[in-house]
Amino acid sequence: MRTRTNSRRTAPAAVAAAATLATTTLTWAPCAWAEAPEPQPGHIEITKKDPGGDLLAGAEFSLLDTLNGTKALTGRTGKDGILRFEGVTPGVWRLKETNSGSPIHDLAPDQDIVVTPGQSAKLTVVDPFKPAEVTVTKTDKDTGKPLAGAVINITPQAGDGKPLTLTTGKDGTATAKLDVSARTGTPYTATETKAPDGYQLNSTPVKITAKPGEKTTAAFTNTKKDQPTNPPTTPTPTTPATPSGSPTPTTPDTTGTPTPSATPPSSAAPRPTETASSTASPAPKGSLAQTGADSTSWLLAGAGLLISAGGGALLALRRRREANQDSQPNG
Repeated sequence: MRTRTNSRRTAPAAVAAAATLATTTLTWAPCAWAEAPEPQPGHIEITKKDPGGDLLAGAEFSLLDTLNGTKALTGRTGKDGILRFEGVTPGVWRLKETNSGSPIHDLAPDQDIVVTPGQSAKLTVVDPFKPAEVTVTKTDKDTGKPLAGAVINITPQAGDGKPLTLTTGKDGTATAKLDVSARTGTPYTATETKAPDGYQLNSTPVKITAKPGEKTTAAFTNTKKDQPTNPPTTPTPTTPATPSGSPTPTTPDTTGTPTPSATPPSSAAPRPTETASSTASPAPKGSLAQTGADSTSWLLAGAGLLISAGGGALLALRRRREANQDSQPNG
């Protein structure tokens, strides 16, 4: 019985000792879930300018989360051209311009900004000038007709722009954009390097000024090339051919002695022979070589002379016959 009594008394003491040991162990164990201190926020300062160095007010920007593209902060530059984003969580952000605040300036491209704890990220954003629009026109100088196929080179006078080449279309025009580097404009020179087909090259340059966001025109006119003319040709006179149906004049044979109807006796002395050549007039030389409008009259005159000569020959023959008959004795 004593033994049981002692065991009952010692059990509560053991439990109390175990509880004391457990409490002491928990009290000195390190705390595993303690929170780390948050990093200090940073700042972003934007200065807005144009290519000429002038400060630009009223430009609007957005700060975007690079992970999901959501908009975190927005703001606008003041009169001093500066915009500050305060309390920006450290990390990588994307700056996007949404409005230049000027009718002659274009938007700047997006860019990433790294924000470090407790630091200020400063940057300058330059808005380019809006390009100018140039239109080249090509027309006929006399009629005003549009001309296609003209090639025009446009180059900056000071080397602060990009050169370009334009070719006119069916309506005689060509349009392009020109870079502008100053608020007052950028000077260019337009020169024709190839004329339309059938036209003379117009080598006179045209000077233009490209102003931000404005339109300008370079007008060219061309003159047609002179058409080659052939010199007038003088017709070569030709000798008309003798018609095949015209009779060819012939000279009668006057050398022979015509045979009389009665043969004279051998004792009779004949009278001197008269030839047709002694009575006939000679034909004019070269009468058939005449050409032109007087050829007909020459032919007629020659024919008349031949007829006269023939008549004279017949008359001489008749006289000879009569003389022969008179010389014969009467029977």
